[in-house]
Amino acid sequence: MKFVSIVGARPEFVQAAPVCQALKDRHEDVLVHTGQHYDYLMSQAFFDDLGLPAPTHNLGVGSGSPGRQTAEILTKLEETLLHEAPDAVIVRGDTNSTMAGALAATKLGLPVVHIEAGERSYDRRMPEEINRLVADSVADVHFCASQTAVRRLAAEGMTAAVHFVGDVMYDALLQVRAIAARRSRILEEYGLTRRAYALATIHRAGNTDDPERLRRLVRALNAVDEPVVFPVHPRTRAALERADARFVSHVRVVPPVGYLDMIALEDQARVIATDSGGVQREAYCLGVPCVTLRDETEWVETVEAGWNVLVGADTEAILAAWRREPPVGSRPPIFGDGQAAATIVRLLETACRDRLLARRTDRAAYNAVAS
Repeated sequence: MKFVSIVGARPEFVQAAPVCQALKDRHEDVLVHTGQHYDYLMSQAFFDDLGLPAPTHNLGVGSGSPGRQTAEILTKLEETLLHEAPDAVIVRGDTNSTMAGALAATKLGLPVVHIEAGERSYDRRMPEEINRLVADSVADVHFCASQTAVRRLAAEGMTAAVHFVGDVMYDALLQVRAIAARRSRILEEYGLTRRAYALATIHRAGNTDDPERLRRLVRALNAVDEPVVFPVHPRTRAALERADARFVSHVRVVPPVGYLDMIALEDQARVIATDSGGVQREAYCLGVPCVTLRDETEWVETVEAGWNVLVGADTEAILAAWRREPPVGSRPPIFGDGQAAATIVRLLETACRDRLLARRTDRAAYNAVAS
């Protein structure tokens, strides 16, 4: 079978790597980079660190408002999909590239496979929530990272071709953790001692677009009593400047880091504070306590297991969670066994194959009549 795999942002690069590796020996997989993340440290560095092949197509959409960016991806992606004529299109996660990829494929009568389907925050103010709702609504096959996601889809009436496969980000983490420990020099570069620093990331619009909320987060990080490393997303850096929010000396603001360096920082941190869904999962899989700087999370299992605390932007709640004792005991395997990519390929070849090929034929016939 021939697949087009669409990526555009950091989480998608990580998710794509194990699946592309699992597909390449048995199928044709055309990698399309929308260009949603376009500077080296947010894009090409991840391709390099993950061993991803160079994209066959780079649409080069760059930054822009959500509507403008999505529209440009749709326009350019339609041309690419017509040229490649795949049997199915693979999207993942919840970015603008996810939604645009799912819509472009559906409009052309191409089946859609959604990896990391069924995640919900139940907050429609989040752009990511709209993206994942749209992708799930048009997808023909849903691959879920957790059993909770399967149950969410069932509650919305989606039960056909819904499969729990585990988290492909966990696959990637298992593959690179030891490599990161050998190759990364980020701790030495920043003079960090293992388990004696914290890692923070902030990038979601709900935090960066509200100046007062962002200032509260900065005040909380300024109030902790240990070194904090803060790799700053370009949008966050601009938001900090607009809000005139300034860090004190123990918060070290650094440029975005590559995947291997990020895993090394996460792996050796005492605690992680983040609004990233991917970092929440990585923290859980690495056994590092997480403080989530949001009012809700898609990854409720990590909270229920005691390794993640939701604190919003409340300074006192952040500091209380920061100082709590780490959980004890083993962590439930909520994200599978690290073989999600192999499971996905097996299902595409067996349980999902006929559905995908039938959908492609049916929709092509419909489109021919409708045109």
